[in-house]
Amino acid sequence: MTTADKDVSVEVRSAQADDIDGIHSLLRQTLQLHHSLRPDLFHPDGAKYDKGDLARILEDFDRPVFAAVAPHSGKVLGYAFTRLVQDSGNRAMNPLWTLYLDDLCVDKAARGRHLGQALFRHVREYAASIGCYNLTLNVWEGNEQALGFYRALGLKPQKTTMEMLL
Repeated sequence: MTTADKDVSVEVRSAQADDIDGIHSLLRQTLQLHHSLRPDLFHPDGAKYDKGDLARILEDFDRPVFAAVAPHSGKVLGYAFTRLVQDSGNRAMNPLWTLYLDDLCVDKAARGRHLGQALFRHVREYAASIGCYNLTLNVWEGNEQALGFYRALGLKPQKTTMEMLL
């Protein structure tokens, strides 16, 4: 899928092995943001996955990863990690398929060009195309920019996770 309008010119597609270095670099940006919000939980350096992890994830049908790449250079400008989940182990809930958006990132240098919207649109269309009931995600408390972004796209709270530090 290629999305092009006045603000965005990017190809959003399934991530490939050639995208691993670019995705890994963006994972470090994501970790830095999470560390700034919750230094008690997130390390200041590194990434959520190493390159070997990424190679294995890209082969996992239940964990689709999408990349937003510049059409001419092939540079990875953003990514979306997802996970296909079926909730059927609870007798009180209807069995249904959910696409969980585990992580979405746009390169700091490319923000403001609606690449995040293009990535999200692609994820939403993918979820609908495979018959998912819904698309869910979590936003870390304090990440007001992400919360506003997802609200503007029409997402609404489903449940709230709370904690008490001990």
